[in-house]
Amino acid sequence: MRVIVVGAGVIGLTVGVRLREAGFEAHVVARDLPLETTSAVAAAIWYPYLAFPRERVLVWSTRTLEVLDNLAASDPAAGVTVRLGTELVREPASDPWWADAVPALRSRTDVPAPYRQGWTFATPIVEMPVYLGWLVRRFVQLGGTVTRMTLAGLPDRADVVVNCSGLGARGLVGDTSVEPVRGQVLTVAPFGLDEWLLDTSGPTYVVPRSNDVVIGGTELAGRWDRRVDVATSQHILDRATALLPELKGVEVLSSRVGLRPARPAVRLESERTGGGCQVIHCYGHGGAGVTLSWGCADEVVELVESGS
Repeated sequence: MRVIVVGAGVIGLTVGVRLREAGFEAHVVARDLPLETTSAVAAAIWYPYLAFPRERVLVWSTRTLEVLDNLAASDPAAGVTVRLGTELVREPASDPWWADAVPALRSRTDVPAPYRQGWTFATPIVEMPVYLGWLVRRFVQLGGTVTRMTLAGLPDRADVVVNCSGLGARGLVGDTSVEPVRGQVLTVAPFGLDEWLLDTSGPTYVVPRSNDVVIGGTELAGRWDRRVDVATSQHILDRATALLPELKGVEVLSSRVGLRPARPAVRLESERTGGGCQVIHCYGHGGAGVTLSWGCADEVVELVESGS
């Protein structure tokens, strides 16, 4: 059975890998190659963010956490590490809605002002340029191909088409409910930080990786501009330094912008075209593409196998 996957971000590549592992002849086509996608910009900490509905997101993210934890333990080339870190909040709150996925999550009140509470837990950090390269290699080793191709609509010469086009779904299938949420991030030189830190108001986050530290960010709905805004970069750095004073004077290495594909609900469903082709839509993952990727890919495989 021939399957065409549209989209070469983390969702499309992960779907391609899972389909190949299941024995399907899957190939990826996309306008943007992996390192040109929003996925390549992400700080990529496992954290369910801007993705709905919660019930399905919890299932997908729990499965993905299992896979990423295993990769961190078994394959250094994947660029996945598990790091301890803390989420901070300014008002007392109950445990996060996704806490069941992280049994070792620990609530704490010994947090600095102006914060009132926090949660400490270990979670995968995914270095996206490395990880996307690993996904491509895995996919190609299994016999898949990744082809740059600009499409006016979904392909119709395959047994199955999997639409992982993210924001591209607006043009490919006319879905105007998927909208950009602009995110800008900085990378700075490493300064001995081992644990990540997150303040969801902003959001403001500091995520250490092997050769740099990612600092963010912004959450601007409906903004299509991909150009780096210098004033925004300074504002991000100021917020992050207030959160973590050790950032003062750190060397800024780069600034980048990504457009998260947000939607009222992740679209993961199957339909049949008039010509009988099965089309599976898998897009609208918001700021949680990495966090949901393996769980969603497993469900796509189930839909292909069932033919429904």
